[in-house]
Amino acid sequence: MRKVLAAGALMLLTSAAPPSHSFSVHGADLLLDGKPFQIISGELHYPRIPRAYWRDRLLKAKAMGLNTVTTYVFWNLHEPRPGVYDFAGQNDVAAFLREAQGVGLHVILRPGPYVCAEWELGGYPAWLLKDRTLHLRSADPRYTAAVERWLLRLGKEMKPLLVQNGGPVIAVQLENEYGAFGSDPAYLKGLRASYKRAGLAEGVLFTSNQAGDLARGSLPDLPSVVNFGSGGARNAAARLEAFRPDGPRMVGEYWAGWFDKWGEDHHETSGEKEAEELSFLLKRGYSVSLYMAHGGTSFGWMNGADSHKGTDYHPDTTSYDYDAPLDEAGNPRAKYGLIARAVADATGRPLAPTPAATPARRFPVSPIRRSASLWDNLPRPVRAARPLTFEELGQNFGYVLYRTTLPAGQGGTLMLKGMHSYAQVYLDRRLVGTLDRRLGQETAELPRLPRGATLDVLVENTGRVNYSKAIRTEQAGLTGAVTLAGAPVADWRMFSLPMDDPSRLRFKAQGCTGPCFFQAELTVDRPADTWLDTRGLHKGQLWLGARNLGRFWSIGPAFTLYAPAPWLRAGRNTITFFDLSGEAGERLDTMARPIFGKVTNVREAQ
Repeated sequence: MRKVLAAGALMLLTSAAPPSHSFSVHGADLLLDGKPFQIISGELHYPRIPRAYWRDRLLKAKAMGLNTVTTYVFWNLHEPRPGVYDFAGQNDVAAFLREAQGVGLHVILRPGPYVCAEWELGGYPAWLLKDRTLHLRSADPRYTAAVERWLLRLGKEMKPLLVQNGGPVIAVQLENEYGAFGSDPAYLKGLRASYKRAGLAEGVLFTSNQAGDLARGSLPDLPSVVNFGSGGARNAAARLEAFRPDGPRMVGEYWAGWFDKWGEDHHETSGEKEAEELSFLLKRGYSVSLYMAHGGTSFGWMNGADSHKGTDYHPDTTSYDYDAPLDEAGNPRAKYGLIARAVADATGRPLAPTPAATPARRFPVSPIRRSASLWDNLPRPVRAARPLTFEELGQNFGYVLYRTTLPAGQGGTLMLKGMHSYAQVYLDRRLVGTLDRRLGQETAELPRLPRGATLDVLVENTGRVNYSKAIRTEQAGLTGAVTLAGAPVADWRMFSLPMDDPSRLRFKAQGCTGPCFFQAELTVDRPADTWLDTRGLHKGQLWLGARNLGRFWSIGPAFTLYAPAPWLRAGRNTITFFDLSGEAGERLDTMARPIFGKVTNVREAQ
């Protein structure tokens, strides 16, 4: 009887197990269960999409004709502190992959550890930068040990989801565009060994680079795919075929749009051109992944920044709309239909109906009800002879207030060497200077002091660089020497302001000027998507309830913050925002659509 029960239990377990499949490379062909398979994919990032909308976005991607989706894994989300892991809720990447499988989509996984993605520090946890001698993306044993530990932990989440184990993951990308950073095959081989130990290299493993970087960023025994934007299809395809004449024909990233940076123009690219080139590639037998199919939003503090020369700095906006086929709120724009028709024409499959847009509405916002001065909400300080960086203070994001006392008679040029990335300078709480890393500003002129004064430097991490070798020196805060009239300034008190819980603030029913927090109410009768119009504010951060929606900045080009319906509730919703330049005229409104500034159709060279 026991044998019968055991056999029955085994049958139940066997029947419940998902069927395994195979995915392989054979010359120029990709084979799924031994049959030729053309990947038609699009990039979607789970943290940039509210979890309640994951299925909606995946279904819309499938309706566009995609059979696969691609996503990075963002290390800094999952290991916010060394050895502390978070795969819950919005960070449940395994649930996102299962959702993709549930709607009939395969997955290409890009676990990094470096991902770029216009994401804070390219996905690296900021705590890696606490040791200034550690070199990211290198054979530095301190770096490789942290990567190994992370990948082994990630493997526990991802290995069951590989295609051979019944999951949706048909291929895994090794690193990300390494050829644009370095040319060390030993580094890539070492990382591949870590992938193997984590169980992430049991199927198809490949490298992905821009056309000019293929030789530097590839390994001879791994498939190599090419990345480029609209206008470059024929040239990039020719270069891939010359580099790997017998290898698979695949585009790892076809840039179907572009991202926005603060103080610059909003990007819109040609859907007609993108559909034309996609058609060319598919009919030529290429597999293709659109970057992005849906960009979404870099909620909270997670936007990255560009730096091509290592000295320039261009922080990205919270909106990651990307001018993708599905806009920031997941609604099809004109290029969605153009790309869907190109896919249908190339594959001979019927064209699915274009999905309807998600309803969006305006809601009334109360006048500012309460405020809280930053000066009245400071935590206990840390003391040190020199300024400490965010990382040395154990802080990833937000602001740090640096304070010291200046004696009478001092004045002259205050030099904040390596200020990262935006600072306001105060004498006895009076604003005397603003420094912006975008503009190369590191000095402020202080008046001669008739008596002693308190010097405060309030520094924002506006987003660490995610591209180029600059990532190795992306400590935030005051990262270099501070001098006044050429003499070192010492004896600092530092107030950590991660701003991770606005409910702890002490609000009052009165006005506020300077660096202030404000509260208002958004009244909702029936939840729907909306955009918070921030044109009445200056520069800062905004929360809807406990959710950090992201940054606002009056320089644009993004003048709204996306507030998804699942994060609203019927009745009053509290809005809290921090404005570096608070004043009595602060005001908020809502819109049923996003607002962008001046448009450019030119994508910068990458």
